[in-house]
Amino acid sequence: MHLFCKIEPMEDTRVETGLKLSAVRGGESARIRRLAGGQAFLSRLAPLGFTPGAWLHVIQNLGQGPLIVSVRNTRIALGRGEADKILVTIPIEPLARGSDGA
Repeated sequence: MHLFCKIEPMEDTRVETGLKLSAVRGGESARIRRLAGGQAFLSRLAPLGFTPGAWLHVIQNLGQGPLIVSVRNTRIALGRGEADKILVTIPIEPLARGSDGA
């Protein structure tokens, strides 16, 4: 006789790590992990609120050209090259559960 059981993940809050900001879709939020640029890049973005641990929201990312993001209640346009140098984590939604909550 075979017994089958439903396998549930141990945690509902999983995180996708190591993404470039340029890969985050419009409408998604992410947390900044690291800025991978030179001194001039860091000097420009840090005063605007782009610091490790800060949350941001991607308002527009059309897959080419600049991204528009909101960080610390400020909208900022970033070139795609700049967005490639910002590494983020995004929360992955928990797996859907049955209607009975199990």
